[in-house]
Amino acid sequence: MLTTSTAFSGFAAKDIEAARTFYGETLGVKLLPNAMGMVEIDLGTGGSVIIYPKPDHVPATFTVLNFVVDDIDRAVDELTAAGVEISRYPGSYQDDKGIARGIANKQGPDIAWFSDPSGNILSVLQTA
Repeated sequence: MLTTSTAFSGFAAKDIEAARTFYGETLGVKLLPNAMGMVEIDLGTGGSVIIYPKPDHVPATFTVLNFVVDDIDRAVDELTAAGVEISRYPGSYQDDKGIARGIANKQGPDIAWFSDPSGNILSVLQTA
């Protein structure tokens, strides 16, 4: 069986400097030094996510990274104040802020989606 002490995931971005600014400054997540020039996000759990440059990048049509937050309303307010647009999806029953309130109707967590400068779909979600 696979034996490992840590793990990481990764996805691409068209413009690595725009990604570095978005994740490090706009979102304010902790970035780790990366000797290969990639953006590396510290997940705070011993794992990380790398974002690597790919000039012909085509974003996935699904969420590539979820940020668990304690207060989704505050997180969405902070994102919109930082100029991040909350995405709207037909049939997801999002409220005026763009939050799909899944916990209230036992359909999953409260969640709101948004995209990075390369079109990668991200979310903030509150599980309790």
